[in-house]
Amino acid sequence: MTTPTASPDSYYQRVGEHRYKPTALAGGAWNVDEQHFSPLAGLTVHAIDHHLADRPDHGLTLARISYDILGRIALDECEITVETLRPGRTVELLEAVVTIADRPVVRARAWLLATLDTAAVADTPDGRLPAPEDVEPWAMNELWDGGYISSIEVRQPASARPGRASAWIRSRAELVAGEPSSPLASFLALVDTANGIAVQQPPTAWMYPNVDLTVHLHRRPQGPWTGLDTTVSFGPDGLGVTSTVLHDLTGPVGRAEQILTVRPQPSR
Repeated sequence: MTTPTASPDSYYQRVGEHRYKPTALAGGAWNVDEQHFSPLAGLTVHAIDHHLADRPDHGLTLARISYDILGRIALDECEITVETLRPGRTVELLEAVVTIADRPVVRARAWLLATLDTAAVADTPDGRLPAPEDVEPWAMNELWDGGYISSIEVRQPASARPGRASAWIRSRAELVAGEPSSPLASFLALVDTANGIAVQQPPTAWMYPNVDLTVHLHRRPQGPWTGLDTTVSFGPDGLGVTSTVLHDLTGPVGRAEQILTVRPQPSR
């Protein structure tokens, strides 16, 4: 394993055409020697954006992305390859694969749909969250470890309770050092945090990492804040689900789902 770059300004540095080196800010919450999935999810979209860069007028927008986490994501250099599986003028399917040490660790598929003017019928029954300035700061790093958690600003209403909470999150760190990121990539780089804001049980006693993340969007989000309105459910057989309505400052933008493997922390 290579030593991560100790940069206070970004989550990754580009080290090749498709290769990225994580900084200390990408460190995970369950294990500081692993990458937190949140910035890696954003990096994957950053790679998809670069894949589409030679088609600036393609007229498509990302409507769904589903990530499958295939194994341990070491805090090490990764390579991201993107392939068009189903080209089209109105519907297109892409696949991105994240590889570390020649082993695929994440496989993501993204559906792109045609953009057109539907403002006349735009609506959602989901209510809005209180504005970030109306919510108190929350020291999330008192509950969770890792470079990523230390890098984000979190605001959470006092009404939070086990299994049910909302939060606003933003980060001043760049996704990739010296490279502009799209509002979508920056927004999605914070979504996986949802599994840590409405905890059912303390992470010192129980583990409940997610093995996937699926995001559906009904409009393109804008930064700098990512809003999470989250519900966490644990079942009786080791399974759990984290469900989130996603928000930006103008209202709801879509939903995220994460399936959890729930188990006691090993005895120490």
